[in-house]
Amino acid sequence: MKQIFIDKFLIPANTGTEFTDRLNYNRNFIKKLEGFIEDSIYQRTDETGNTVLITIAIWQNAEVLARAKAAVQAEYQRIGFNPAELLTKLNITMERDIYNDLAA
Repeated sequence: MKQIFIDKFLIPANTGTEFTDRLNYNRNFIKKLEGFIEDSIYQRTDETGNTVLITIAIWQNAEVLARAKAAVQAEYQRIGFNPAELLTKLNITMERDIYNDLAA
């Protein structure tokens, strides 16, 4: 069953490009992994000027998603990147959930 991996970020106004640069790096990395199907990214500005950004990555099944998560963590370790540290530094909040594709 397809796995839908959704992240929602609340990004304060005037945050700059450090976060989006890292996000694009990650999106390019996962597109090369086994079991990746497609991804999408959406954004809007809320009533206080913050950016609400949603990323959606679709994976073939739970097993390939688990391997992809491990590969991403290994890549973060290889390049010395700590995502929690970046989110804290930029005052970005994140919600993450995994959904099953019921239409499949």
